[in-house]
Amino acid sequence: MNGRDLVRSVRAVASVGAAQGVRTVRAAWRRRRADATGLPPRGAERARVPGPVTDVEPGPGGGVVRFSRSELRILVAVNGAVFWGWDGAEPEPSYALAGRCPEPDPRAVLEPDKDGGWRVVAERVTLMVSRYGAVEVRTPGGVTLRRDLPPRWWEPVGGGPARWMQRSEVGADARFFGLGGRSSGPRLPDGTYRLWNSDPGRAFAPGEDPLYITMPVQLVVSDGGTHLSFHDNSWDGTVTLREGEEGAGSGHDRAGTSELRMDGGPLRCWVMVGTPARVLLAWASLTGAPALPPAWALGHHHARWGFSEQEVRRIVAGYLERGLALDAVHLDIDHLDAHQVFTVDQDRFPKLPVLAEELRRDGIRLVSIVDPAVKALPGNAVHDGGAAGEAFVRDASGHVVRGVAWPGEALFPDFTHARVREWWGGLYGERLAQGFSGFWHDMNEPTSFTAFGESTLPLSARHSLEGRGGDHREAHNVYALCMARAGYEGLRKLAPEERPLLLSRSGWAGMQRYGGTWSGDVATGWPGLRASLALVMGLGLCGVPYSGPDVGGFDGDPSPELYLRWFQLGAYLPLFRTHASLRAGRREPWEFGAEVLEHARLVLAERRRLLPYFVTLAHLARRNGAPYVRPLWWAAPEDRALRDCDDAFLLGDSLLVAPVLAPQTDRRAVRLPWGRWYDTATGRAYDGPGRVLVDAPLARIPVFARAGAVLPVRGEDGGLELEVWAPARGRTGGGLVVPDGGDGWEEPEIERYTARWAGSRVVVEREGEDGGGAPSYPVRVRGAAER
Repeated sequence: MNGRDLVRSVRAVASVGAAQGVRTVRAAWRRRRADATGLPPRGAERARVPGPVTDVEPGPGGGVVRFSRSELRILVAVNGAVFWGWDGAEPEPSYALAGRCPEPDPRAVLEPDKDGGWRVVAERVTLMVSRYGAVEVRTPGGVTLRRDLPPRWWEPVGGGPARWMQRSEVGADARFFGLGGRSSGPRLPDGTYRLWNSDPGRAFAPGEDPLYITMPVQLVVSDGGTHLSFHDNSWDGTVTLREGEEGAGSGHDRAGTSELRMDGGPLRCWVMVGTPARVLLAWASLTGAPALPPAWALGHHHARWGFSEQEVRRIVAGYLERGLALDAVHLDIDHLDAHQVFTVDQDRFPKLPVLAEELRRDGIRLVSIVDPAVKALPGNAVHDGGAAGEAFVRDASGHVVRGVAWPGEALFPDFTHARVREWWGGLYGERLAQGFSGFWHDMNEPTSFTAFGESTLPLSARHSLEGRGGDHREAHNVYALCMARAGYEGLRKLAPEERPLLLSRSGWAGMQRYGGTWSGDVATGWPGLRASLALVMGLGLCGVPYSGPDVGGFDGDPSPELYLRWFQLGAYLPLFRTHASLRAGRREPWEFGAEVLEHARLVLAERRRLLPYFVTLAHLARRNGAPYVRPLWWAAPEDRALRDCDDAFLLGDSLLVAPVLAPQTDRRAVRLPWGRWYDTATGRAYDGPGRVLVDAPLARIPVFARAGAVLPVRGEDGGLELEVWAPARGRTGGGLVVPDGGDGWEEPEIERYTARWAGSRVVVEREGEDGGGAPSYPVRVRGAAER
């Protein structure tokens, strides 16, 4: 145990009590001792670089380029993605990929280039390989988007995994996005970011790093084009980013740089090139289509740590009596018997199935927390079932690893084993029998009271890794991903007729296949509000479209103004959930005064009105990978001013939302992309690109509709109607509608609508194979009086 571990242990003793604290210190000592004996010392290391080209072997979609001290395998897939792997690394096995690696593109051929190098020319990208191992990604027009310098390895002389480093250069004007859930985004400032899923152990604000979801996924936007790079490696590592500078040093540009350092694992990379929409489509085809949440999950959720059955009834009654929309209630660890997973505290919730049924009749679903930690208590059904199946993670000596979490001394299932995932997935039958309709996975980085910010399990702990075998250094970052897979696949078997709702606090590349996520314990305060938006936008650009923050922050008492501004932002994010810790203030709208309550009522009414639009965005995300929440540069990445805008976002193609992120603000500047935009509150039209100053009273935040947009909304009678914003004169518009009123697996048809001027009125038609036709929904045109 080093000094940092000792400080954490002392804090744990103070936070969880003396008895639990003693277990915490003991578990920290065990973890440290296990690594001291289970991990080989690195000792002396030998550096290596690829060396010069010696041989080439063309193959389908690319081939193999051999160097004197390494080899590079290149594959251009049929979806346009490019793979390369050093030292014989293949695309599989991979936890990120959805199924098998895509087939190679037979049109891509490895051919000689100048100066002893080689190249592969594909439809969407050209890959250049220099004589000494630099890899350059170019657009079909010849613009260089990324140049990876020859990598370097440090190999232990006595054997073992090699550390490696990869330096990359991008355009001087390029901006970095992604890397999972980062609180300082969405545009990532210069600095070093760790790739290690971590619970910070406290509420966080901008600048806290790392957090719960880290991914070696970069989305890079420059004048030359957009590209996504993904280094498929789940080991611990760091990424150091430095933006470039134009005209730096004697009038020459200084390139932007990215330096990736990994403690082990394969050096393999995927790159996708194109527009942002095309890049995210290719990413989704590679790592899996986002899971489609049930329609009710796109409504308003209320959560709190400290519920009892009486408290749930009181809060639900408060919503119903005041006519406030509520679609789901989340139960935290307090509803479990002594915090033991898949149990119910009968004192706090004596009739949980009855409560769930009563709430469902009012259109409200119950959502249960599920932690991976299993109480180390023989006689407990989950413990005994896991022990009998040897489901729990063991150390290098073969002993079951014990940590300390909410139930006390705990064991952790090895979700990297298919048999363990199947066993765990079957346990959700107990939750369904209790009446739960959705689930949120917590503490699954994994974390415990022994090691906030570090590994709960010893780094030397052994994992199946689908039969390959390995230790926690490789398994840590994919642990939550595999737990989400276990829950999702189990629910598909147990309730095959319903789409499951599954949220996971931690995850990795490909986690969108199983559900979404939330912000975790974001700090209460204006910086936490800003971090909430950064996390949602950043995760969307990494392929995770369904996420949202704890509205109001997790740990403190928001002022009425802060709460309302957070509530207003949350209403336009995919997951709209209020939540707070046991020690924080309440989050019900009526707790903040009459004025806030009335404004919140309008917010909830608008969210319900926009539900058909959110449903449409959810279906489109599943089909094309596009996030609901998009940066302003989404359709115009060449606009440099939009790349630097982090205080507003696009909701789909049709709406622009400009939240209020600072106190005492009643007017704010909004940067508009190209085109005409209508202020949805006043109907006034503004022409972009440019900045406008608009009112932002406490009652609302600025929201703009794109001219020509056709939005599906909920009418006053509860049915679907089309809200059409008049196109600019001489132009047309349109929109997509995916009607879905249920929670099943049907694939509704995408309906396409156009809007155009015909004399003095706006005509809306539905596109079809037989030509245009009248819409089957009521149509309401707005903005037609504007010229």
